[in-house]
Amino acid sequence: MNTEITNAVNAANDRAQYDENAKRLLGHKSILAHILVNTVDEFKGMNPKDVICFIEGEPKISVVPVEPGLTNVRNDGNRVVGLNSENTEINEGTVRFDIVFYVRMPSADGMKDNLSQIIVNIEAQKDAPTEYHILNRAIFYACRLVSSQKERDFVNTNYDDIKCVHTIWICMNMPENSMDYYCLTNKKVLGSCMWEGKQNMLNIVLIGLAKELPKQDDKYELHRLLGALLSQKLTPNEKLNIIEKEYNIPLEENIRRDVSVMCNLSQGIVDDTKVEVITNIVLNMYEKGYTFEQIADVTEKSIAEVEAIIKKKESVLA
Repeated sequence: MNTEITNAVNAANDRAQYDENAKRLLGHKSILAHILVNTVDEFKGMNPKDVICFIEGEPKISVVPVEPGLTNVRNDGNRVVGLNSENTEINEGTVRFDIVFYVRMPSADGMKDNLSQIIVNIEAQKDAPTEYHILNRAIFYACRLVSSQKERDFVNTNYDDIKCVHTIWICMNMPENSMDYYCLTNKKVLGSCMWEGKQNMLNIVLIGLAKELPKQDDKYELHRLLGALLSQKLTPNEKLNIIEKEYNIPLEENIRRDVSVMCNLSQGIVDDTKVEVITNIVLNMYEKGYTFEQIADVTEKSIAEVEAIIKKKESVLA
C-alpha cells in the first residue's frame, strides 16, 4: 500500500480516537455538572457535586443521529420510546450528536422536580469551522432536539409537554476565551397581548476556548476546567492535578484512564504533525535544488536523515 496513504489513514485514525476520547471525558457526570452550573440558569450557584444526581441515566455519546427520522427509536413499531442508541451500524456515516442527556430540574428548595426535565446536548469542536457558521449549525441542532420529541416526549398536539433544550458548543483554539448565550426573545410591535408558552424552549451556548490555558479566576472557572481537559500540551499529571485540586472532582479510575489515553493520543498527533512538517520542508528544498548539507543545516537533521527522507519519497514514486 502507498506509504503516504497509510500514514494519512493512521493520522486520521489518531485524530478520530482523540475526538471520541474527548467526548467520553466531557461525558463524565462530574464534568457535565460543572458545565450545567455555568450554563443553565436554574443550576447557577449550586455546588456541582449536588448537580450530578439531577443527570438522568448515562449520557448518550456519539450514538444519537441528528437526521430527521433517526433520532427517535421505537420498541413496538408504533410508540417512540427514547433517544436512538440502537443499530448504530445501520446508520454509519450519519451525523450524530456528540453528547445528549436528560436533566431533572431543581425545585425551589433545591430538590429534584420530578415533573420537569430538560434535554442537554454538548458538542466539542477543535476550532471554528470555515465551511459554515457554527451558530447556524447550533440552531439546527436545537431545533432537531425539539422536533425529535414528537411521539417520544409529547404526543399528538400536546405541545405544552415539549421539553426545553440546551445545546452547548465548546470550540477550541479560539482567539480568546468567550461565552455567548442565545435564546428566544419577545419584541413587542403592537398592543400588549401576553402570549403564553415557553420562551426559554431553545437555548444555545457557544463557549470559546483560547489556545492558552487561562489562569485561576472565577471569570474563567469553566474555561480553565475545559481547557485543561482538552489540552494537547498538558501532561496527564498536570491535568489531573487541576481537576482534583482546583475543582474537587474525585479522580475515579475511568477519569484517570480517559485523561491518560487522550494525552497519549495528543502527543502522537503532535509528533506526527512535526514529522510531516519537517518532511515537507526537506522535500521542497530538495526539489528546488538545495544540497543535502543545506537542507540538513536548515532542518537541524543529519545528512543521513535527509537522504533517508528523500529516498523514501523516491521509492514511493517509483
